Parts: sequence; C-alpha cells; structure tokens
Amino acid sequence: MKKNMTILGLVALGFAFAGQALAADVGKGFKSIFDGKTLKGWNGDPKFWSVQDGAITGKTTKENPTKGNTFIIWDGKTGNFDLRLDYKIIGGNSGIQYRSFKADGPDEWRIGGYQADFEAGDTFSGICYGERFRGILSLRGKKTTLTVGDDGKLKKEVEEFAKDADIAKAIKKEDWNSYRIVARNFSLTHYINGVKTTQVIDRDRKTRRAEGLLALQLHAGPPMKVQFKNIRIKELPKRVRKAGNAKEGSNNKNK
Repeated sequence: MKKNMTILGLVALGFAFAGQALAADVGKGFKSIFDGKTLKGWNGDPKFWSVQDGAITGKTTKENPTKGNTFIIWDGKTGNFDLRLDYKIIGGNSGIQYRSFKADGPDEWRIGGYQADFEAGDTFSGICYGERFRGILSLRGKKTTLTVGDDGKLKKEVEEFAKDADIAKAIKKEDWNSYRIVARNFSLTHYINGVKTTQVIDRDRKTRRAEGLLALQLHAGPPMKVQFKNIRIKELPKRVRKAGNAKEGSNNKNK
C-alpha cells in the first residue's frame, strides 16, 4: 500500500512538472487562446474551419469555395498586446485580423480592420493591410506613418528600414513560420521568424482603432489551406505619453 502511494505521488509530481513546463512554453505573461484540440473560444463557418493535426485549419476546394473572405473569430478582444503564433499556408492568401470590427456581409463571419498579411506567394507576407479599412497601410521593409491631409485624404510618410528581398528570404514556403504582432497605442509592428517586416504609426485620428476583435482569414479565390497553432497573447500596458506630447492621441476605440 505504501509503495502504491509512493508511485501515485510520483505520478502526480510528474503531472505537476508537465503543467509547469507547458506554462513555460506559453511564455511569461502570455496566455494560450487555442487548446490544440477544439475550436472552443473561436467562431467560424464550420464548412471551412476545423482542427487538424493540432492546428486551426481553414480550407477551400473547387467544390466548396467561399464567397468573399471569411474569418474565424476569437471570443476575446485586442487592444495593446503581443501576439505570437505559428502558421502554414498552401495556396492563396491569408492574415491575422486585430483591433477589428464586424463588417456587413451574408453571414456573421465578415471582418474588417488591421491585418498582418501572409500568402503562398512572394509579395505580401508581413505587410500591414486594412481589410475594408484603407487598403494597404505599410509594405514590407517599411515604417509608415499615417496622417490625414488638409484635403481629408490619407497620407503616408515612408521610411525604409530593410530590403524587401532580404525579409523574403526569412519566410518559408509551404512550411511552418512564426508570426508576431506587437500593438501598443498606435504603433503596430509585425515580425515573421523573428525578422521585423513592417511598422505602422497610425495618426489618422478619425479612423484608427485602439481595440477590437482578433480573427484569422480564409481568402476567397482559388482552393487553399491555412493552419494556425501555438496561439498565445499577452496584454501590454498602455504607454503613457508625457504632457504636451499627444501625437498618438488617446486610447479610445477609434481615437
């Protein structure tokens, strides 16, 4: 009996260490928002979204196309955060929506907002795109400051910090890549495989967004498959600006 209790104690200790190791893998301050087994906490069209091989999987075929871009939506909100995940894409285009909003459409899975783009091709992985939200905001290798001119039109002040071709070399095709998004106040920075790909400073006070939904995209068009795993997020504190330096504005929903 004593021997059995000792064995049970060791088993329990093993589970405790396993739990600690799992927490360490997520990262200090991060929380996992995908359990690797189910779509609990996520809402997407079941015709396209499932869990395969431990990953959230979106898939279209010739027989089952999507009419317009469709999304699987996390049931939480994003404001100031550090998001990290792994993705793999075969065919087509996809992205990670953040600080986003529900958009008009034939169903509940239409989204607009900031998007960390990636694709099977060579051009758009790593850029910041505004889905139903001002279009391309910043290209790869660029730091782009967005303002509105006296004519009411969006203006872009662009600085190059890296060559597009050099960033492209870090991105693996039809294989797993890591994506990181850091959003604090109105500075939005994307990284793929540890390489900074783009940065947006959004000073468009009427349109910019300080909070909103998180969603994963399945793009309309030719058949494609996209997968996401190891999804974890850490809430970041708002960066307090000194009095008299209010270029970034307040941290309300749109201001």
